[in-house]
Amino acid sequence: MSRLVVVSNRVGVPDRKDRGAQGGLAVAMYAALRRHSGVWFGWSGEVSEHPGAASFREADGFTIATIDLTPDDYDEYYNGYANRSLWPLFHNRMGHTAYDRLYDRGYFRVNARFAHAMAPHLREGDLIWVHDYHLIACAEELRRMGTSNRIGFFLHIPFPPADLLLTLSSHEALVRGLFAYDLVGFQTEADVRAFRDYVVNEAGGVLHGDGSLEAFGRTIRTGAFPIGLDLDEFRALAASPEASRQERRMHRSLAGRKMMIAVDRLDYTKGVDNRFLAFERLLADYPEHHGNLLLLQIAPPSRGEVPEYEAMRGEVEHVCGRINGRFAHVDWVPIRYVNRGYPRRTLGGLFRAAHVGLVTPLKDGMNLVAKEFAAAQTEEDPGVLVLSRFAGAARELEGAVIVNPYDPAVLMDAMQRALNMPLGERRERRDAMSAALRRNTVADWRDRFVSALRETPRTLLGGG
Repeated sequence: MSRLVVVSNRVGVPDRKDRGAQGGLAVAMYAALRRHSGVWFGWSGEVSEHPGAASFREADGFTIATIDLTPDDYDEYYNGYANRSLWPLFHNRMGHTAYDRLYDRGYFRVNARFAHAMAPHLREGDLIWVHDYHLIACAEELRRMGTSNRIGFFLHIPFPPADLLLTLSSHEALVRGLFAYDLVGFQTEADVRAFRDYVVNEAGGVLHGDGSLEAFGRTIRTGAFPIGLDLDEFRALAASPEASRQERRMHRSLAGRKMMIAVDRLDYTKGVDNRFLAFERLLADYPEHHGNLLLLQIAPPSRGEVPEYEAMRGEVEHVCGRINGRFAHVDWVPIRYVNRGYPRRTLGGLFRAAHVGLVTPLKDGMNLVAKEFAAAQTEEDPGVLVLSRFAGAARELEGAVIVNPYDPAVLMDAMQRALNMPLGERRERRDAMSAALRRNTVADWRDRFVSALRETPRTLLGGG
């Protein structure tokens, strides 16, 4: 059986002691890598003035291979092009997008370094699966070096409309890089359509009847592969003793009040400030919630070295402080704002203690927090999920209250509706979401992509 070689910016390191602390995606990858005696290749997380060759170590049935980055690599490839150019642009946040040729050069240079570090260790028949926006250009360098293996790519974030992508001077190089793969997967059909639109209308490509795309002298296959969740695993985490203790602790703290919960990385794509403004309107228009309702916002900081993130954090804290100052009593603060992360077990208990889950990003590829909140809910007394229509999860979780996160008034109405939803409707919605989660688990997602890649004919760069 051929090996599976997974390539990503960062490598998930197995933790045998606490599987529940790891994300479902990492656990799904571990299972496939063990099955295929595979290799997970990525950045070590270390920055070094003089990085050496790739470092290899065994990890519970498969191999982890890592390389270090130089300070220039880190600034230009990671903080620069990946997180200041691609990330905001792919999330339709042009006002946060940096356009810098130094970043462009750093990105393609580091993608080439990944390819050169990996190539000597590849075997004939290896199936290579590259993940996410950090490494779009990796396969093109592998092809230049003569690699003829099947290579697949999966984009975890949204793909932007053509008009937005065209604002990048390197747009053609990026899309040409995607044509070095054999299979390119996206979260939703809308992302597939956006990619095809660029290829056909901007790159002069051809969409064939079987759905394949031809451009840049190569033919590739594309498809939507929405990432799933291990429903049974997360329900077990949410019912674990640790989660149950957290749920009881939260109920004691609430003292009979209702709670809405939101869990987001502190990022301008997540709509945290809009959510706070909607909550402020809810308190202003419905005074019966004073002293009887709180919003728990868990927002661990990220990318603190990127200036846009530091500025956004200050803005969010200012809005939170103003709302609490306006409405708080000596024995009640409406927003509990927490800048730290929690293990998935703890979150499972918090989700069960909540009456409403708020997942309202302005744009998101999928958003697994939405699926985790839905999975955690009990049949006896389920909470209600309020979900942005611009998250990929909205296309699967029809039992959620779907909302436009840009309009605080609309979001406020959804909060009020969720808080007052009768038990029968809450159960119906919970059952609908459970059925959707059951139909598409993270293992299903992984196996569908790998099978599709195996079945994709190999076409060499420059071939038809």
